[in-house]
Amino acid sequence: MNPLSVVWLARELITFKTITPKEEGIFDLIQSLFPGFEVVRADKEGVKNLFLYKRLGASDNPLHFCFAGHIDVVPAGESWSVDPFGGVIKDGFLYGRGAQDMKGGVAALLCAVHDFCRQENSPDAILSILLTSDEEGQALYGTQYMLEVLQEQNLLPHFALVAEPTSAKTLGDSVKLGRRGSISGQIVVHGICGHVAYPKTCLNPIDLIADKLMHISGALLDKGDDFFAPSKLVITTLKSVSQASNVTPQILEIYFNVRNSPLTSAEHIQKFLDTILAKVPCDIELTTNSKPFLSSQDSPLAMQTKRAILDTLQITPEFNTKGGTSDARFLHAFGVEVVEFGLLNDRIHALDERVSLSDLEKLRQVFLRLLHLMLKD
Repeated sequence: MNPLSVVWLARELITFKTITPKEEGIFDLIQSLFPGFEVVRADKEGVKNLFLYKRLGASDNPLHFCFAGHIDVVPAGESWSVDPFGGVIKDGFLYGRGAQDMKGGVAALLCAVHDFCRQENSPDAILSILLTSDEEGQALYGTQYMLEVLQEQNLLPHFALVAEPTSAKTLGDSVKLGRRGSISGQIVVHGICGHVAYPKTCLNPIDLIADKLMHISGALLDKGDDFFAPSKLVITTLKSVSQASNVTPQILEIYFNVRNSPLTSAEHIQKFLDTILAKVPCDIELTTNSKPFLSSQDSPLAMQTKRAILDTLQITPEFNTKGGTSDARFLHAFGVEVVEFGLLNDRIHALDERVSLSDLEKLRQVFLRLLHLMLKD
């Protein structure tokens, strides 16, 4: 294996227009870089997944370390100053959709694995890479499905690092040990439509809930803890349609989302709403999209990730659970010790998404140092 340039690879990955769940042949390129690795591909419902692994050493019960990530991206949108899939380099930055989230991180982990396998004195371990094309979408047939396949083949890793963009202001300042959950909800308030000039014949659903909204919108459902922010109910949509400007509506629909800590569940939210809306004719529907989870900050992976960042960047990261959801939740559910660490996230999903060329190289070095700490030291 010849050395692999992280900037070149990140640039190449960006040129693949892999809008969820399209894969566009990017896995063929990645697979070609690792001719000595065994390959598992599992595709379902238009989602493609790739698992590359190599057995190092001769142990019958080796430690299995995995880098995980996704190659799919959100749509680019309009008004970019450069081609979002052109891999443009300008003023020390690589521009493109996915530069931060997360083709830059994927390029860094691929290069780190590539470099590690070039070195002599291989440890007794399994080193693997798990990639999906459906993290930005519904995530039904991506990492979650692939882990089911790997479990059947006795290939589940012991430890996994997901290279999501976790850094806030400086590369290395933040490592995620877990994530909040996500619960979506709908409240449908039922009224009786009628002419506004005859209010006694109407039952306006907007009036029925108007004085209750202040108790629901922005409500803090718990106080949080050392790792989780308080769970907050955020109303995202209020929708009511009238037949005419002088006719009251029949129903009012309210949509909301709660990013919840382990202190709040769907059952807690149901009881909270039932109490406030006890006298309001309405239906309440809740959907748990993902559950909160937290890895131990004293686990070998968390401690060695912290050490790799400190050794390479001279920064001590903060452990936290900030942000939205990620595929780390699936790894945790399968009993895999998991943390997330990667590039800055200040421009993810935004116009002119970009990554510093120096940060790409630094991230590669952190990942390579982590492999040494986890598998050799």
